[in-house]
Amino acid sequence: MPEFKSRNTRRARELRNHATDAEKLLWRHLSRRQLAGWKFSRQLPVGPFFCDFVCREAKLVIELDGGQHALQVRQDASRTQLIESEGFRVLRFWNHDVLGNPDGVLTRIGEALTACPPPTPPASGRGAR
Repeated sequence: MPEFKSRNTRRARELRNHATDAEKLLWRHLSRRQLAGWKFSRQLPVGPFFCDFVCREAKLVIELDGGQHALQVRQDASRTQLIESEGFRVLRFWNHDVLGNPDGVLTRIGEALTACPPPTPPASGRGAR
């Protein structure tokens, strides 16, 4: 039987409740399978990190960076490397890009998703017609 790994849901909830303006804006476009039917989750743990947005089906992580990230380039590169070692691709955007050009950010995310097969539609509970 597989070992159950507990998640730090309390920390994930705190992060979701204190989202930046850029995270809130992007989530409005990614939630409820609005981006070409792909399902995204917020503040999902991957390894020791909480990723801003994750599409498990496409193995894609979206990270939004504020100004403090300009000073922590090495830490972010190390974080990206660890997330990629878990089998994910990582896209990083500056908060000001999300706020100033959300359509461009969504286009870039859509391009990354098209490199993956389309998601399986959710089961409707009905038989084939």
